[in-house]
Amino acid sequence: MEFEHYFRRQIELWGSETQEALRQKRIVIVGCGGLGSTLALALGGSGIGEIHLVDFDEVSLHNIHRQIAFTLADEGRNKAAVTGELLVRKNPFLKVEAFECDFDRFAREATERYDLILDATDNLPVRQRIDAWAKERTTPWIYASVEEFNGQLCFFDRADFGVFGISDHTPGGIAAPMVMQIGSLQANWALRYLAGLPVVRDRLHYLYYDPQGELVIQKFALPTGEE
Repeated sequence: MEFEHYFRRQIELWGSETQEALRQKRIVIVGCGGLGSTLALALGGSGIGEIHLVDFDEVSLHNIHRQIAFTLADEGRNKAAVTGELLVRKNPFLKVEAFECDFDRFAREATERYDLILDATDNLPVRQRIDAWAKERTTPWIYASVEEFNGQLCFFDRADFGVFGISDHTPGGIAAPMVMQIGSLQANWALRYLAGLPVVRDRLHYLYYDPQGELVIQKFALPTGEE
């Protein structure tokens, strides 16, 4: 199987040089649930050379309807491990490593350098720790969250995640399409950044559907501490 043939349609989009550059990138996805499944499938087939997956949790029955990497046969198995197996079955040019642990343990033990960190978790305190870890490493990260019919995204570079106000908020209900929509947007930002294309930074994007079902997008600049 030839690399150029497998990625032919993307090479038509931005050329062999950019596609080859993606092959040298390493990213980490923290969380392999709804958002993480979407991110992994979108980015795992994009030509990124190495993807690390972090998740301590096991697949539960109530996950499967919206976490698109899993089937009923995966119930009870670790999410990072299952997702990693799927990615290498789809893309023979991808190196995947699954970390079956929580983020705190991963962050303590991680020795690799990453080009980008992707948040696919479901609670604010962990995201605050991801932000601190990313800044220690001077590595950008992309935040995303989904609840009911709304979602949020932000490419964090200089802004501090602490502006959100950290709490133990429990997310409300969620349907699969909204998860995949936000995850796809997050993956698109990631791929643009890794391919060297412009990405807006430190601006929160808030997406929601109004009572008539129209998609509304609001954008908020986050303080960066610079004049």
